[in-house]
Amino acid sequence: MRFFGSPVSHNHTGYRVRHWIAAATLGLSSACAYAGGGPLGIDHVWALDERGIWSRDVQLALEYTVIATELGGALWLGNDNELGHTFWQTLDASAISAVAAQGLKYAFGRPRPSSGQGPDVWFQGTCCQSFPSGEVALQASFVTPIIVNYWRRNPWVFALEILPAYDAVARMKSQAHWQTDVLAGWALGTVVGYFSTTWETPLFVQILPHGLTVGFSKRF
Repeated sequence: MRFFGSPVSHNHTGYRVRHWIAAATLGLSSACAYAGGGPLGIDHVWALDERGIWSRDVQLALEYTVIATELGGALWLGNDNELGHTFWQTLDASAISAVAAQGLKYAFGRPRPSSGQGPDVWFQGTCCQSFPSGEVALQASFVTPIIVNYWRRNPWVFALEILPAYDAVARMKSQAHWQTDVLAGWALGTVVGYFSTTWETPLFVQILPHGLTVGFSKRF
């Protein structure tokens, strides 16, 4: 695997990324299309399935692995390393997406499918936090900076979209989210992830001590 080369031009990348976001969103929408309710008319309860790869333990393992990868990679490689810089961007994207997703959950107060209240119930207060999916937003915010920075040299990085796709399906199988919840989470993480790559200096690099952002690998 080779992650070295000149920086990607955001002017050229932005156009491609917008089409890629639209294609990914439409693809999941088609897969979820079913007579139902919600803002897009596609929301319906999936049969509960938490066996095998769909188990909650696997979902949480993926979440923790992604967080450990971006945090560990950023601290070890440092912002002066190209891949390390990308990991710092993913940290920015993940943190902002998490805060935004939580704020939207409080604002919309949507009950989860497991509540039995249906997909057209909203604004029920802080007890109900289905919209959007924070975990899908995390996966999308993690993979998007990597894709934006490396797809020209390594088109295979688009395969990383399997992470938010898996999590979207898993969360619906757990009856934890509606179809529009996971689509919104995916879109949120993707948009924030893209914009994090347009900042010359990642936010965390700006606020943390230089000793943390320079990279521990340089000390050995």
